[in-house]
Amino acid sequence: MRIVLERVSEAEVRVADTPVGSISKGLLLLVGIDRGDGEVDLGKLAQQIVDLRIFADASDKMNLSLRDVGGQALVVSQFTLCAHIRRGRRPSFSEAAAPREAEPLLDAFVCALRDQGISVETGVFGAKMHVRSVNDGPVTFILDVAAGTTRE
Repeated sequence: MRIVLERVSEAEVRVADTPVGSISKGLLLLVGIDRGDGEVDLGKLAQQIVDLRIFADASDKMNLSLRDVGGQALVVSQFTLCAHIRRGRRPSFSEAAAPREAEPLLDAFVCALRDQGISVETGVFGAKMHVRSVNDGPVTFILDVAAGTTRE
């Protein structure tokens, strides 16, 4: 599982020019699910994300978490994060989970975030979406997760 995590002042996702999810201050989470990611400890991952100290305190230091600032999360499925582009010019998506495997896992991840007490909005799985965000900082992290732990 790969997650691009952006600290945003606002973010919105649209399908067919209709807004389906939007947040103000919080995190935009672009989530790619690889084959075999069903073993990931989603509760632990959600808690790690919610408690990451990546928001500025009064001294402009990254000391506050999403929970501390009362922020929201916008979760958008993005299978292209699973692409391999090691050779040739066309990305390979052979490591991406099939939709029947990925969608329930994404839904479970959203539930795990909500279980942390966070307001969560989502895109529409499998739809062509337009995502607009205002990256605050900019602050962007990439989480590469396997079997319940974040790879470093």
